[in-house]
Amino acid sequence: MARLTMRHVPDPILRQQTRRITQIPASLKQYTDDMVETMHAEHGVGLAANQVGGLQKVAVIQLPEWNEPLVLINPEIIRREGEREVEEGCLSIPGYRGTVKRSERVRARALDLNGKVVRIKADGLLAQALEHETDHLNGVLYIDHLVSRESFWKITYEADPPEPTDDEPTDGEPNDGEATAEETQEPRASREESE
Repeated sequence: MARLTMRHVPDPILRQQTRRITQIPASLKQYTDDMVETMHAEHGVGLAANQVGGLQKVAVIQLPEWNEPLVLINPEIIRREGEREVEEGCLSIPGYRGTVKRSERVRARALDLNGKVVRIKADGLLAQALEHETDHLNGVLYIDHLVSRESFWKITYEADPPEPTDDEPTDGEPNDGEATAEETQEPRASREESE
C-alpha cells in the first residue's frame, strides 16, 4: 500500500464531478487500499477519490469502532430523513471546522469491489460520513452546507504552560504573602532527627 497525495482547497479537482465506474478494474482494489491507508494516516473516517486526485466515483469509510473499511463504488443517497446540525471537518480543508445541516438518517446504495449492490441504512456518524463523501464525489464541500458564516472557525490548540522546575521560582516572588517552598520546609537534618 502507498499513501496518496491529499488535495486541499482551492484545488479545482475538489469541485469536479467524478465519473461513474461502469466496469470495475482489477486495479481498483489496490487503489482503494491506498485510499484507506491515506485516510488512516490523515486520521479521517472517510475519503473520496477526488480528495486524492482521482475522478472515479469511489469512496472509503471506516468508523473508529470498525475493523474493516467500507468501499463504496458509485455511491448515492437514495433517501434522507430528518435534519440536524452537526460539527464537521474535512481532510481537504485542514485546520477548520464548521456547523452544518445533515440528515438524521439516510439510505444509500453502492457497489462493492465485487460489483455486488450494497444497501445501507444509517444514522449518526455513518449517515454524516455517507453524505459528506457522496457530496465530495459530486463536487460539493461541507462548507456549502454551513448553518451560517459564523459557524465556520479555525481550530486553535492551546499550548500547555511549561511546568516549573523544583529549583526555579514560578515568578520570582511569592504571591499574596505566601511563604516560598524554602521557607516552609524544615532542614533535612532536623527532620531526620525528629523521626
